[in-house]
This record gives sequence, C-alpha cells and structure tokens, in this order.
Amino acid sequence: MPTDKTLHAKGLYLEGIRDGKVWDALNAHTGDRYTQHSTGVADGKQGFADFFVPFLERNPIRDIQVVRAIEDGPYVFLHVYQSLNNGESQWVTGDLFDTDDNDLVVEHWDVIQEFAKETVSGRTMVDGPTEIEDLDKTNANKAKIQAFCDDILIGGQFDRVTEFISTEQYDQHNPAVGDGIDGFGAYAASLAEQGRSMIYWKVHKLIGQGNFVVAMSHMQMGDNHYCVFDIFRLKDGLIVEHWDVTEQILAPEQWNNQGKF
Repeated sequence: MPTDKTLHAKGLYLEGIRDGKVWDALNAHTGDRYTQHSTGVADGKQGFADFFVPFLERNPIRDIQVVRAIEDGPYVFLHVYQSLNNGESQWVTGDLFDTDDNDLVVEHWDVIQEFAKETVSGRTMVDGPTEIEDLDKTNANKAKIQAFCDDILIGGQFDRVTEFISTEQYDQHNPAVGDGIDGFGAYAASLAEQGRSMIYWKVHKLIGQGNFVVAMSHMQMGDNHYCVFDIFRLKDGLIVEHWDVTEQILAPEQWNNQGKF
C-alpha cells in the first residue's frame, strides 16, 4: 500500500492537474511552503495556481497516468504519462517531491519530454515492469547506481560497463537507443560522430526503493545542458532496464524560480 507521502504527491498531481481541482489539491497536499524547480512555475501555492489554471483552460481533456511511484525517505518520485486533448500532445514527466514531517509536499523538481511514438527498441517510454521488489536490496542497488553514475556516466570508464549492466538483458526505453550494451555503445558512438558527446556533470539527487533507483543529473550534449531523470531497474545487482526523461535547461533569465536543481 502507498504511504501518506506518496498519496499526497499523487494527489497534488492527479487531483490538482488531471481533475482540475487546483486549490483543493494544494490545500490538501502541500505543507507550509512549496518550493518549485519547474522553471516555468513560480514558488508557492499561488505560483502553482497561476500556471495551472490557464493550463487547464487550454487543455480541457486530460488523461494523466502515474505509471511508477518510488519512495525513499521523505522523497517520492512519480513517472507519469500525459495525453492532452485526445492525444493532441503527449508527454512523459519525471516528478520528484520532498515532503515534511506530516508527509505533505514542500518541494518539487520535474523534467518533461515529448512522448515519442516510435522508438529504436520498439518499447515505449513508459511501458515495462512497475512492481517494487527486493526491498532488502535498496541500499545495495542505490550504491550500485551511484557508482555507475560516478565511474561510467561521469568518469567515462566505459570499459567497465559490464560491472553494472547485465550482458544478458538490458531493456531500453530511451527512444533513440537500442537494447543491450551494444545499443548503449552504438548510441554513444553516434553522438561522438556528430560531435555531440554526452557528458554527465553531476548527480543532484539519487533515490531508490527495492529494485528501482532514480538519478536526477545535470547532463550536457553538444552545446546544450539538460536535466535528466534516469530510472534504472536492477536484478541480482545489475541494471536490466532503463527509462529516462530529459529536458533542456533554459537560460536563467527564463526561470520563474531558483532553477532546475
């Protein structure tokens, strides 16, 4: 059963945005403050309302589905699919919420990416397993992903990738990447050929629950900088599945708050 903090995070999303009950959701699910990192939205309850009331008017038909919910201490991560106005636009979002001692939401980070209808692997950006398993392995799995980020994504030690990614199964949900370690390598090589090498600079948040671990990172591709949520599923201590959500970081003068991180 989901805990109160997960129910509050989902409630803010589903009641406030899907169902259009903005102020009811804010009053029920947020705490004494609401610090915002979605750069188009200002801090506080009023900032949320100022952004989403016009959003609801522009998008009267909203199919919003929380596909995955991952909880770690005060943090809740939601992996969400959105279809607006009968598929006129479709999005995938990663949303991270911090909660207070009463399990109410007090801070929010997000990344939004257009839903890709076609992918190299044939999988969608959100399908695949959702069940939390191996709760006793949470800390070990978090440590594994922290080392993967530090040594492979940031450190560039790609000759060690089989220490982290299974050679038997690596199911990929990034639209541009094929399955397996070979798919991962081919994508990196194609970026290098284009002069757009992918550089991870820093992991800002890392949370995990059982077999799922989520890293929120600052990544650079070519001249552009991005915030990315990487979602990993592990089995027997190795990564067997990966989803991600990526959004370009705008120039600071375009922010309505303190920024993505």
